[in-house]
Amino acid sequence: MLFSDVASYLKLELVGEDLELDSMNELSLSSSSQLAFATHKKYSSELSSSKAKAFLITNVLIEYLPKNSSYIICEDVSISMAQATKLFSKKPIEAGVASAKIGDNSYIDGMAKVENGAVIGSNVTILAGAYIGTNVHVGDDTIIYPNVTIYRDCVIGKECIIHSGSVIGADGFGFSHTNTGEHVKIYQNGNVIIEDCVEIGANCAIDRAVFNSTIIRKGTKMDNFIHIAHNCDIGEHSVFVAQTGVGGSTKLGRNCVVSGQSAFSDHLSIAPFSTFTARSGVTKNITESGGVYSGFPLMSHREWKRLQVRIAKLNN
Repeated sequence: MLFSDVASYLKLELVGEDLELDSMNELSLSSSSQLAFATHKKYSSELSSSKAKAFLITNVLIEYLPKNSSYIICEDVSISMAQATKLFSKKPIEAGVASAKIGDNSYIDGMAKVENGAVIGSNVTILAGAYIGTNVHVGDDTIIYPNVTIYRDCVIGKECIIHSGSVIGADGFGFSHTNTGEHVKIYQNGNVIIEDCVEIGANCAIDRAVFNSTIIRKGTKMDNFIHIAHNCDIGEHSVFVAQTGVGGSTKLGRNCVVSGQSAFSDHLSIAPFSTFTARSGVTKNITESGGVYSGFPLMSHREWKRLQVRIAKLNN
């Protein structure tokens, strides 16, 4: 797609050379063929060092652009960004791709649907009602139980187990908001990568990324009713107990243990080997490894137990 086509769609003026673009991305991760965006001066250093050549920006950020950049000045960059994501979104089913490839000794039930472009490894089991989207890759020895849905372009590793009713790769919950209260959809153009030896319980939802990938790293185990939002990165060998949720772009280190009905805000960084007891509410970064936490507001588990003793005495 040409940058001029984006400008035309947004009904805004392109300044600089017209460029061929293949996708959108964040400032720090973008390449010369991607459209990037900056909403605020706090991103000025990332803007200056970005490898992108095409940008959506405000007037105040022009001085921070890399040399020989092309750009569109937006009244509201977040709204223009959301509108532009639609131009780069893919259709749910892609026409003209090759037939699915099925590995040796794999069993695919006759009531399962595998779209063209999918690649299924050896010794894979896909049961009735499962849906495997365009260009999905499923690794060897993986089991996909009935009524699992895997949206296009997602990657499932080797020796994984995905239980009934789970959805991998649905759109993340992303919107930009106008001054008049309307919600403009940010199309989720990334994917989900589930690494080897991951088990996902029944009725879980792991959302695809806005750009790049939501990642569940190897050896992670999830109980039923888990929600992992877009662009999360879940560390190796972590454990999630039922009814927990992780907000968008939050990263957990390896071997975290998350007990039932716990919740994480978005854009957090959680140190490895952290443990959260049931109904923990995590709203701040955890920087030290090995801690045990409880409650909302979150505190050390030892402090939380002392607080419960004091509360019990107040009730006597």
